[in-house]
Amino acid sequence: MQNQNLFEIIAETNRRHIIDLLRTKPRSVGELVERSQLSQPGVSKHLRILREAGLVTASKESQKHIYHLHAEPLKEIDNWLEPYRQHWSDRLDALEHFLDEED
Repeated sequence: MQNQNLFEIIAETNRRHIIDLLRTKPRSVGELVERSQLSQPGVSKHLRILREAGLVTASKESQKHIYHLHAEPLKEIDNWLEPYRQHWSDRLDALEHFLDEED
């Protein structure tokens, strides 16, 4: 994953957009270029970084490389966010309790 951690990798807007596109279905580089504001070399650069991070895999169909999302590494971020979810859940529960008492 070179010198970047997963947070740095997905902090980049274009990479998150590519991940979102691949979440719905596997796509070729051409499809990703059509659905983004990036050139083919730009998409390829981001796909390389995502592949090195383990977030995408590629398969070959005829002459095209088809990219697939591999979301497993995102569990690291999900695990990091978990305590914050609990924090906000507790605060929202307290707000709900307060509002119920106001009625």
